Amino acid sequence: MPVPAALPKNTEGISLSAFDGSRLRVVLMLDIHDGTQQEFLDAYEQMRDRVAAMPGHISDQLCQNLENPTQWLLTSEWESAPPFLAWVNSEEHLELVAPLQNCVRDTRSMRYTVLRETTGAGAGSRTVPRHAPEPAPRVGENVVRHALTFTVRPGSESKVAEILSDYTAPAARVDDTTRLLRTSLFLHGNRVVRAVEVRGDLQAALRHVARQPEIRAVEEALDPYLEQERDLSDPRSARLFFTRAALPPVHHVRSGRPADDSVQRCALHYPAGPGAGTALARVLARQDEAIAADPDGPVLAATVFHRDDLVVRLVDVAGDPEDAPASVLALHDPAGTADAAPLLDTAALGIDGPLTDHTTLLRLLARMRMRPLTDRRSPVA
Repeated sequence: MPVPAALPKNTEGISLSAFDGSRLRVVLMLDIHDGTQQEFLDAYEQMRDRVAAMPGHISDQLCQNLENPTQWLLTSEWESAPPFLAWVNSEEHLELVAPLQNCVRDTRSMRYTVLRETTGAGAGSRTVPRHAPEPAPRVGENVVRHALTFTVRPGSESKVAEILSDYTAPAARVDDTTRLLRTSLFLHGNRVVRAVEVRGDLQAALRHVARQPEIRAVEEALDPYLEQERDLSDPRSARLFFTRAALPPVHHVRSGRPADDSVQRCALHYPAGPGAGTALARVLARQDEAIAADPDGPVLAATVFHRDDLVVRLVDVAGDPEDAPASVLALHDPAGTADAAPLLDTAALGIDGPLTDHTTLLRLLARMRMRPLTDRRSPVA
């Protein structure tokens, strides 16, 4: 597999990317039901060869806690983040891990890029890493971003918009180290996207939100309108729904410029051609690095979310987005626009003009822009 070119680094602000070319270490902590240890190990034996055959997979290890036999650790290493994300979000993955679900009481997944590696003298010969160590650690804000997406039954969009536009926000404080910062909800056709920003532990925040009575009421109100049926009272059904609904962030960039009251958040739905989702997400990420570095540009921050051929981009814009559609769409650079054009299914939006034409870009912005339903920030955010 060819090694993807790393994106240029944004040295002025914040840049976090699945496309930086780093190797990926995935750590999955599992708490299984006592008495199912052999069943769990047998299920793992049945699936591990198929996982090892996945593109980008390097190795994995299954470990059992020395003191507590119900606690297990599964680590895997991947050439980079994109092949892992493609695998873990696939229907094939859901089918393969299904036999494990009866054994598992709780899981916690963590993903790390490999910065340094030291091998002892007794390790013997080993494969040379495909990627050089990162020259410096990334700088972040202790903020984790995540999104969920699902579709509702055609004809129910107005009712769903009503439900999601008017509900009581959950408590922002999760614990001493974790807090909900922002929740943004958008609708495009019959597709809902819910993006959250959390300071601290994302999984703790998501579990906190799921327990809140006001959120349970919203989820119950949505149930009759969902295209994919679910039963949130059944842990297995809930896990399956939220796994399929996950829309991972693959790139985030923020300029070093302060925001003011003129900044508004836009969500854009990019119709990728069949099989073109990953390439399109990568092109948008590269464009965003240059956009955020422009001290006079309108884009203060952008996050690209991607799963299969679904690409959504969240953009914080100073001023009216229609004043600078090329930058807001990440189609400002001629070379980048030329790369994006064959990956976009513009015909699905009824757009047939060149993507370098201002009028065409305004029409594209109008067709791709998602309807905002909710954008709430906690007081300290």
